[in-house]
Amino acid sequence: MRLVVTGAAGMIGANLLHALNARGIDDIIAVDDLTDGSKHRNLLGARFVDYFDRSEFYARFARGELGRIDAVLHQGACSDTMEHNGQLMMALNYRCTKDLLDACQQQRTRLIYASSAAVYGGSAVFRESPEHERPLNVYGYSKLLTDQVVRRLLPTAQAQVAGLRYFNVYGPREQHKGRMASVALHHSQQFAADGRVRLFGAYGGYAAGAQSRDFVHVDDVVAVNLWFLEHGGASGVFNVGSGRSQPFNDVAHAVVNAWRARRGEAALPLEQQVAQGLIEYIDFPAALVGKYQCFTQADLAALRAAGCDHTFADVASGVQRYVEWLAVQP
Repeated sequence: MRLVVTGAAGMIGANLLHALNARGIDDIIAVDDLTDGSKHRNLLGARFVDYFDRSEFYARFARGELGRIDAVLHQGACSDTMEHNGQLMMALNYRCTKDLLDACQQQRTRLIYASSAAVYGGSAVFRESPEHERPLNVYGYSKLLTDQVVRRLLPTAQAQVAGLRYFNVYGPREQHKGRMASVALHHSQQFAADGRVRLFGAYGGYAAGAQSRDFVHVDDVVAVNLWFLEHGGASGVFNVGSGRSQPFNDVAHAVVNAWRARRGEAALPLEQQVAQGLIEYIDFPAALVGKYQCFTQADLAALRAAGCDHTFADVASGVQRYVEWLAVQP
């Protein structure tokens, strides 16, 4: 099997590369943009046969210059939800993916691509259905537009097309993402620097730290990608989350206790962490008012109906695993 992984130096793409290698698959073309050269660290130890810059790959693939490709795992995108440049977002997230989709269909190459739970935006229901899709920013809209094109294509598709709507992904190899990194990483960095973590205060009818998201470990996201790779007959648009919503307080609580455990210190309940100043609440940022999802929870009915029965980690176990990985990094 010959594969392409785009966004290969990013968080999900890099973890996919390493997971494929662990399965003995290394006939892989890696694609990314290494303008930020520090991202190369995510590729260290990974095996692949060639590397292309994003600016070169898509045109060459469309012209059929790369030979037979069985499947493209398309993780490349601009994932900065605070990016307001709509032209940039539509070029990178919609047009690039649409052109890749067309080329894949022409060459009968399977395409598994990254969508996002941001398509739901202001909705209170997180099911893969148009009436629940209400993006709050151009990032979410760029992902939704791709999903809409795929839905229209599916009845006549020449090869598998699967769009995976990722919820709040956290885990190894996200250090390059800056402000868009997960709260689990931000909390770990804050705890190391200041001995405390910070959460948003009350907002949207939710108490301090009680805004709730579907947090999904990157290992689980990778596992679902690999399931679709193994099941070439499964096409459509699918949620990829844990299926449970947990408050940000749970993440902060798990991070603090995981690092305390590494110091040989006892776990503390949330209330005691707050009382001791290990968790601090800050005012909700004005820039996010009206653009923030206070609650998300993946409806996994479509994923389960497709036959994927993967079991997802909860926050406590996933964060513990992540902290153990962070603790041994240079």
